[in-house]
This record gives sequence, structure tokens and C-alpha cells, in this order.
Amino acid sequence: MSEATVTATRAPHGGLLKRLERRLEGALFRHRTATVALFALLTVWLGWVALGLRPDASFEKMIPTHHPAIANYLAHEDNLRGLSNVVRVVVENRKGDIFDPEFQAVLRKVNDEVFYIPGVDRAGMRSLWTPNVMWGEVTAEGFEAGPVIPDGYDGSARAIEQLRANVFRSGEVGTLVANDLRSALVLVPLMERNPETGERLDYGRFATDLEERIRARYENDAVGIRIVGFAKVIGELIAGAVPILGYFLLTLVLTAALLFWYSRCLRSTLTTLVCCLIAVVWQLGIVRLLGYGLDPYSILVPFLTFAIGISHAVQNINATANAALDGADKVEAAKRSFRSLFVAGTVALLCDAVGFATLLIIRIGVIQELAISASIGVAVIIFSKMFLLPVLMSWTGVSPAAVAHARRRRDHLPWLWQQVARCAQPRPAVVVTLAGAALLALGYWGARDLQIGDLDPGAPELRTDSRYNRDAAFLVEHYATSTDVFVIMAETPPQGCRDYQVLAGMDLLAAELERVPGVQRTVSMSDFAYRVLAGNNEGNPKWYAISRNKYALGGAFQKTPKEYIGNGCAMTPFVVYLNDHKAATLSAVMATVRAFAARHDSDKVRFTLVGGNAGIEAATNEVIRDAERTMLMLVYAIVALLLLIEFRSLRVTVCIVVPLYITSVLCEAIMAWMGLGVKVATLPVIALGVGIGVDYGIYIYNRLQSCLDRGLPLAEAYLLTVSTTGRAVAFTGLTLAVGVLTWIGSDIKFQADMGLLLTFMFLWNMVGALVLLPALARLLLPAAGPAAATATPRHPEPHLRLADAQRS
Repeated sequence: MSEATVTATRAPHGGLLKRLERRLEGALFRHRTATVALFALLTVWLGWVALGLRPDASFEKMIPTHHPAIANYLAHEDNLRGLSNVVRVVVENRKGDIFDPEFQAVLRKVNDEVFYIPGVDRAGMRSLWTPNVMWGEVTAEGFEAGPVIPDGYDGSARAIEQLRANVFRSGEVGTLVANDLRSALVLVPLMERNPETGERLDYGRFATDLEERIRARYENDAVGIRIVGFAKVIGELIAGAVPILGYFLLTLVLTAALLFWYSRCLRSTLTTLVCCLIAVVWQLGIVRLLGYGLDPYSILVPFLTFAIGISHAVQNINATANAALDGADKVEAAKRSFRSLFVAGTVALLCDAVGFATLLIIRIGVIQELAISASIGVAVIIFSKMFLLPVLMSWTGVSPAAVAHARRRRDHLPWLWQQVARCAQPRPAVVVTLAGAALLALGYWGARDLQIGDLDPGAPELRTDSRYNRDAAFLVEHYATSTDVFVIMAETPPQGCRDYQVLAGMDLLAAELERVPGVQRTVSMSDFAYRVLAGNNEGNPKWYAISRNKYALGGAFQKTPKEYIGNGCAMTPFVVYLNDHKAATLSAVMATVRAFAARHDSDKVRFTLVGGNAGIEAATNEVIRDAERTMLMLVYAIVALLLLIEFRSLRVTVCIVVPLYITSVLCEAIMAWMGLGVKVATLPVIALGVGIGVDYGIYIYNRLQSCLDRGLPLAEAYLLTVSTTGRAVAFTGLTLAVGVLTWIGSDIKFQADMGLLLTFMFLWNMVGALVLLPALARLLLPAAGPAAATATPRHPEPHLRLADAQRS
């Protein structure tokens, strides 16, 4: 072997890993029956545990609780609950306006029904039928006020006319009453935890209650019911997850068909499917033991566990068939497959786990739970694929048809694969590398428009034509106040919110924010001070101003709704209504508030970000933006470290990592082109693609190195690699892509988007490993030097060179 070849060679089977491999091989194949029995017992137990899994969703899990704004919100949650986690139930009169006795009877029943649904913060509910919704006006006698629903309301014509007058005097048109007066809504704040039991709100049950007790009961030809809010989104996601079992069965059937087509062996196909299903059962059972459920964002993880298991098991089938072709019996063939794949497969699976585990640095509950669930899935694959599958294959072996098919693959390499193998030759290597550089530049250019956060109105997790998004569009069209609420807090000393400087500061902040594109309006204590002070002076517009007189401000304070005054008048909410929750809108509001606070904060008042549903999303966007690059750098750093440990070569590491990086950049460009922002639903895709994609490169180079170790020139070594492992890698990429491509039929848009993006990443990572990796190896590795480059093949025909190389 030449010195150049030795330089490019790692010590794949030396030292600790080699000793561990030998001991495990001996133990497994000496105690095959005990091994299978242990796996069977654990599978039954964990399967029984997994039956207790339930859909799990939580408002707190969706938000970065460590962010200063969210911490402020949670500290004052009792006062701000009505501005963040809120459901809006819109009741529409399809045959008239709200001033109809029959409609009001329905609105009252809806209000009362919602009141008794578990999880509702009853004290914070607001509708025309709650006593905290008041009307007020200035008369010659002074202020007059009362509940919107008049005392003694009986549905008579007189009562309806009184109701009409009260509605217009209440200022609720556009807020609780539609601009066209054809619908009214019930504002329903939710409690994350039951104050008596401490149990978390079951969002799936709550959403079902809304459907069964409100929509199903009261919607008809005359009355329309529309429901929006975080809880309803989660309910839609959970409902959309129910067909996931159907997609899983479809994936199982397609994978089985592809696996049988590739192997031509029914027994190894069934054995592989059983091992991968065992991995899924183990993963679900362990997740349940750890106290987790399946939230809508991690419900697809079992798909990934199954697909990853299949992708690695293909290598076992490939290795076993080739060993049988060389004359090995069932047990020896299984031992050879274990021996050849243990180190490379374990490192590949560890890289998968790293890709998932790096998501833990993003301190958002649903992402961290997804990371834990996926890492568990990879861990159990190590056991089912590395230990159980070889043992089972030692009994089942491969069919004669599979051996014959392996012989045909070995003896004949189709034209397409011959062209792929040419990538390891000098001139094609340069062309492929330049093409990779061009794709990288194209990816950078396309990804420049990638944004953090949502880019669409409504709930982007759901399809545009979903019932929820239609309901949300109705509310935006017919009401003046948006469902996207951003809350700022003016913090003062106790009783300090009545100070002139505080109210004047709110006034200035309102003026600045209302110039920001996307801001509809602002509401704060200063607005009520204007109206009350003018009203106290016979409505004279000269008095429509904030007085410096503390007694006058005290009077305004008494008539301000309590939701705009914190406990002890030390925390005053400042509410901003937005046109949407798009990333650009939220960023502009955040920047404006912070700049204002930097100029105007003092000992008397501090303006801090708090929440509201839009404010919480803005904080989430910031956390994702700050963690995204860190996560990517960490996943690549750890993957590179594992590759260095495995292959003992920085150049080999570069050859494997560069194709992955190009695919990541192209994926970001695709996201920008598709109009997808980086958010809770899409961020995991990049880490998943890197972690799983590195498997291709590991298996390709592991086989290539074994050929180089036998003294073959690089071009011929890669020709042999393509004919065996290369074909298996191509099949793996196709299988993974088919598995996740079934997701595009999901009613949940973010699942469909994840399926499309992962399909792209799996296929492009596979292409990169087959085409770009050997090209980089030709240019970077010392083994690809002049001697190897000019080596004369034994035969002029590719398939004859291949057969001769195999015999060597």
C-alpha cells in the first residue's frame, strides 16, 4: 500500500472500538435465543406502556418562558390573561342584525354555555351579556353608565331599542360587535392550569367542547358560529393528527414494496420491517415513561424513527446478500454484516442523535420535547438495527433470489451508475466541485430573503382554506380590532400610574406606534383619561387633554376599566392592535418600543415588553433567531468531531460535511421561495436534515476506504463503492423521501411543508454523497494524487473492471 493511501486511511477497526465490536459480536451470536427473547419481552412491555400515550399540548410549551417579555407576562398573568391566551367565539346573524330578540337569545345561551366549559377564566369573560361590559355617556347631569344589556331585558321592542342605544354608547362596535352590526363575539380568556387541582388545561378536550357544545348545537341556517384563538388552533392540529395513522400505514406499505423491489427477498423485507416497528414501539413507550405525550409538533417523530431504521437496515440487507454471494452461510453472513457496519452505523446514528439533540438549546418546550423524542428514537434504532436485526438475519438469511439479484448488480453496472462513478476521476471531479460551488452561491442568493417568524395571516400551521383560517379572516374583515394583540407594560411605583408623566409617556408612545406600518390602534389608560376629563367638563373639547392635576387624574382613574390598571396601579397595560402577526410587523413594533424605552424610561416609569399573543410570538421569533445559527454551528461542529474520531482525517471530514452544508443552504433558499419563515414548526427540519443526511456520507466513505485499503486506485475503488454501497445509499434516500413525502397530503400545512422540505433534503443529501463527496475526495485526499490518477484500469469496460476489482 502506498504512503498516500495510508495517509488517507483511518484505523477503522483498531483499539477500543475493535475490541468492543468483537465482544458484542461474540455475545450476540452465542446467545441468539436469549437476545431475541429479551427484545420480545421489552417490546411487549413498552408497547403496553405506549398505549397510555395521549395528545398533549400546552400554551406554556409553545412559548420561550425564559425570554424577559414572557417572564414579565407570566409574572402578571392574572392581569394579562385576557390579552394573550384568548378564544373569540363569534355569533353571526345570517338573516339580519344583532338587534333581534331571537339572535340575542342565542347569544345569551352561547355566553352561558361557554361560561361553564372547564378552563375558562370566567371573571375575565366579556360579551354583551356579561356585567363587566358597560355603556357610558356625558349628560347635563354628569356621567351616566350601566350594563349594555338593560335591566329587566325581556326581548320586547322597547328593550331592543334600549339595547341598540346602549351598544352605540358603549364604544364596543368594532370590538365586541361587528362593524356591520350583524355579529357579536364572546371574548373567552383561558386558564393554563386549574387553580384547584393544578392540572394543565387539556386543549384537545377544550376544543372539542367548543365544537360539540357551541358550534354543533347553535350553528344553523340562521346563525353562524366562528371560533378563533390559540386553543382552537391546537384543537385543529390535534384533529388533523388523527389521520396520521393512515399516513403511517401508507408509508409502511410503500416502504415494504420498495424494500422488496430492492432486495428481491420477502424474508429479509419482513424481518427489517419488524425491527423498525419494534424501534417505533420502544420509542413511544420510553416517551410515555418519561412523562411526555405527543404534541402536534412531535407526532411525526415516529415516522422519522421508522424511516431512519429502514435506511440503516438496507445496509444490513446489502451486506448480508453480498456475503452470501461470496459463499458465507446464514450465521457467517450475519456476522460479516455486523462486523462491517457496527462502527460506521453507530457513528452515523450518533450523528443523527446529535442533529436532534442540538435542538435542546432552543428553550421552547415543544422543540425540546421533539428533540428528546427523536433522540430516543435514534437510540433505540441502535439496538434494534445493530443488535436485533443481525441476529434475526442469522436465522432467516436471504433468499436465493436475493443472492442472484446481488450477483446481477455486482456483474453489471448500468450506464447511469457508471457516470456517477466517473465523479472520482480528475476532470469530472473539477466540474462537479464547480457545480457544487455554483449551487452554494445560488443557495446564498435565494436564502437572503429568509425571515424569522410567520409570513402569512391567520394560522400558517393550517391550510389557507381551513375552517379556522376562514373564521379568522371573517373576524378581521368585520371587526375593527384585530386578533393580533401586542401588550406593553408601564411599570411604576405603587399608585404611580396616575402621574402626569406616566400618562404623557403613554400618549407619546401611542403616537410613535401608530406611525408604524401594521399597527391598527393603541389603547391605554391615557385614552380613558382623555375621555373622562373631557366628560367631567361637559364634553368640552378644550378639556380633551391629560391634566397635570392629580385630583382630576384620580377621577379618570376611577372610570378606567380594571383590565387597563394593574394591581396597586403599579403595572399599567398598553395594548397595541396589529393588522397581522407577520415577522416584519412584529420586528418593527419591538424595535419602536425598545427605542422609545431607551429614551423615556425614568425612575417614575419603565416601558417593558410583556406579551399579548403577538408579543409572545415576537419574543418567540427573537429566541429562534438568536438560537438558529448557534444550533447549526453546534450540529455541524459535533458531527465534524464524530467524523474526525471515526475517520481520523480532517480532509475526509470536509468531504462528508460540505455536501451537507450545501443542502442546508439550498433548503433555506427553498423555504424563502415557498414563503416559509423559520419558526417553531420549520426550524427542526434543518437539524433533522443534517443529522440524517450525514449517514449517506459515512456509509459511502466507509466502503470507499475499505477498497482503498486493499490498494485500489481511487477511481476504481469508487466504482466498486457505487456498485454496492452507493446503490444502497440511493435506495435509502429514495425510501426516506417516499416516507416523508406522504405527509404532503396532511390537512395540517406545517406537516405538509415539513414533508416537502425533508424530501428535498434527503434526496439532495443523497445526491451530494454520491456525486460531490468523491469529487472532493479526488481533489483533497492525498490518495487521489498523480499516481492514483494515472493508474491504468485492468479492463477497458466498466463492468469488467468492477468484477475484477471485486475479485481482488
